[in-house]
Amino acid sequence: MSTENENTKLAFTRRKTLGLLGAAGLVSYFAPNLLGKDRALAAPPSSPTGQLIIGLSQEPTVLNPHKLHIEVDEGIQFALYDTLFTVTPEGNFEPSLAEVPTVANGGISADGLNWRIKLRDDVKWHDGKPFSAEDVKFTLELLVDPKFNSWRRTGHELVRDLKVVSATELTWRMEQPFAPYPSILAATFIVPAHVFEGVTDKNASSLDRVPIGTGPFKFVNRRAGDSMEVAANHDYFGEGPYIEKVIFRYIPDQTVLYTQFKTGDIDLISLSYIPANNYADAQTLQGKVVDLMPASSVECIAFNTGRAPLDEQAVRQAIYSAFDRDSALEQINYGVPIATESYIPQQSYYYNPDLPKHKYDPEEAKKLLDRAGWVPGPDGIRVKDGKRLSFTNSTSAGNQIREQIQQYMQQTLRDVGIEMKVENMPSAVLFADFWLKSQFHSVMHGQDFLTGFDPDTSDFFLSTNSAAKGGGGLNFWQYSNPEVDRLLAEGGKLFVPEERKPIYAKIQEIVREDLPFIVMWQRRTVRGHESGINGYAANVNVRIDTWNIADWYRS
Repeated sequence: MSTENENTKLAFTRRKTLGLLGAAGLVSYFAPNLLGKDRALAAPPSSPTGQLIIGLSQEPTVLNPHKLHIEVDEGIQFALYDTLFTVTPEGNFEPSLAEVPTVANGGISADGLNWRIKLRDDVKWHDGKPFSAEDVKFTLELLVDPKFNSWRRTGHELVRDLKVVSATELTWRMEQPFAPYPSILAATFIVPAHVFEGVTDKNASSLDRVPIGTGPFKFVNRRAGDSMEVAANHDYFGEGPYIEKVIFRYIPDQTVLYTQFKTGDIDLISLSYIPANNYADAQTLQGKVVDLMPASSVECIAFNTGRAPLDEQAVRQAIYSAFDRDSALEQINYGVPIATESYIPQQSYYYNPDLPKHKYDPEEAKKLLDRAGWVPGPDGIRVKDGKRLSFTNSTSAGNQIREQIQQYMQQTLRDVGIEMKVENMPSAVLFADFWLKSQFHSVMHGQDFLTGFDPDTSDFFLSTNSAAKGGGGLNFWQYSNPEVDRLLAEGGKLFVPEERKPIYAKIQEIVREDLPFIVMWQRRTVRGHESGINGYAANVNVRIDTWNIADWYRS
């Protein structure tokens, strides 16, 4: 880069925080002492070297980061793509493809409406073509294209007058102030416009098969049902990468996954990490680093409120009353997770601690069903209008802890007259259209509802954000509540945390009453890797641990 270039003065690095977005300031909702133990690190190598094998319990299948996808897909996407700026474990924004815009540097107007983004001028796509403002413009427009199966339109649909000023600068205005947008941009990977040239259906571009990004690693190959390989991007603009080759291996049986971690067949165990029942054993392993780390995600039982009988609030409430959650947490999960009532992490500034506490009460469940007109049938399963009170629950096949919880729930629900059938399937099937287009009855899964540390949940709760109803979003439960819609709109216009807090507290209260899903517990994950791997760090503001894979190296 020329020393006279304006971008040179921005001092881009992956680790240097240039400032926070917005006038109110943003902070991490997790205390520093919850982020894991500090360890002295050896210096990284001068060039990429060696190989790393990462074990996953689910198979990533969506390589275009803007199509409907799940958490595990981002494990690959973080290696291949970059965002304009990133968020650190402490909740600060750092530059990546762009300078962090602030009111102070002229990137955002004081009223939050006018934006000016300044980009690096030394970035290339994996195919050698230059990255430019046209790519950013294309990405933001793709996300709101009504013909594209976008995973997130929230925030992006407010962008107006999007203009490319130069190859390294673009501007836009917001239709209205939207406080969560900085966090949304920090989670928005930029894709290459030129890959879509001449493509009639943007849902079927070559990006689905051969992803091209600006990220620290380049796609090499994918073996369906087995693994995916990426290699170091030697032209990467940022610090790193320090590893030459990374293999993501899919091992759906969590017992087998953990065994391969013990034997050294995999170097790092990622999603769904080490099962809670193996935590004590894992701590005794030689040559391994094992930590219990907090997560912003929660373990849920999602109800499809668009399908009978789970469209009845009384049925959903009865299921929760008949679920002995505390016993499942202690006896099946070994006390590793944290019991909670909210989808927002307990450490968050926006967490509502006053929600009704769950109580295992089979008699209350029976009363709820009696009042709703569900009467016991000849075999004990309740009936109304000639239909049995029966539903199906699904989860990833091979997840032994969830399967044990299913078996436990089957019995406790049957005791109050509810039949729960189990229909598990491989994660690649479960979290495809079955999940994304709300074809399920109920699903036991993990979910991170926040974007970074921002409390906005429009993607998940707005009635218009259900793909099954033609929307673009993550409202898989087809949840609809006009009061929640109104509160989300109101909260998105506010920038002062103290003013936003009561709004999101009320949303938590309504969702807890409506129960479009049961929040079982907040996750604490047991993470493990070979002791010679450096740079691995927890970040509760992202959905998966490969968020800084460019910084990982062996010593």
